[in-house]
Amino acid sequence: MTTHVCALSGGKDSTALALRLKETEPDLPMIYVCTPTGDELPDMVEHWRKLGDLLGTPLLPVTGGNSLNGLIARWQRLPNHRQRWCTRVLKLEPYYRFLAERSPAVSYVGLRADEESRQGMSFPEVGNIKVRFPMREWGWTESDVWAYLAEKCVDIPRRTDCARCYHQTIGEWWTLWREQPDLWAEAEAQEAAVSMHRGREYTFRNKARDTWPADLAGLRREFESGREPRKSKRSTMCRVCSL
Repeated sequence: MTTHVCALSGGKDSTALALRLKETEPDLPMIYVCTPTGDELPDMVEHWRKLGDLLGTPLLPVTGGNSLNGLIARWQRLPNHRQRWCTRVLKLEPYYRFLAERSPAVSYVGLRADEESRQGMSFPEVGNIKVRFPMREWGWTESDVWAYLAEKCVDIPRRTDCARCYHQTIGEWWTLWREQPDLWAEAEAQEAAVSMHRGREYTFRNKARDTWPADLAGLRREFESGREPRKSKRSTMCRVCSL
């Protein structure tokens, strides 16, 4: 028996895909999964819960027994632009194993018709796994996705990636500092602990990315002084982390 799995990152595309599939192919015995890192913001956790209500079944978390904070503490390593292990270890590998244990399986992925250059995930050393891109079959573009979500009155969280994602903008770091001081303090302490353990400075942020301090302690001092980032257009989905 074939297993049908739709993985929801929580961004606009996977959200629209899951909801529309429920309408177009209601008889598919679909398993809806998410791959939490344990570092999601409250809005993201609530969004997953609401999606479960709309789909008529809770999303199944697939974690492999790990979390971002747990791996940072165990490995004394921070995910950053040089070490992008977080997506592979916390999202892709657990999802690969989940499908392999249930093969033959079909993985439903939310790539749109206007994303021709994106190929989607591959499944190394996993047999009997097929990937299906229903939105490409429907010819859906980004405007179709937003129109559908508006019709369904479904909002997408302001951010769908991790709270301390190295990929986020300086504006998103500023928002984290302002709205989630406990998470900020934890991330700042992690930078200090890893740097002490390894004998050199380690940061989530890339030093060469902008003119702001790379370390969170220095960034906090800038924010506390009243310096604010310029408002910029932001994405609701981290392309590095999307599944």
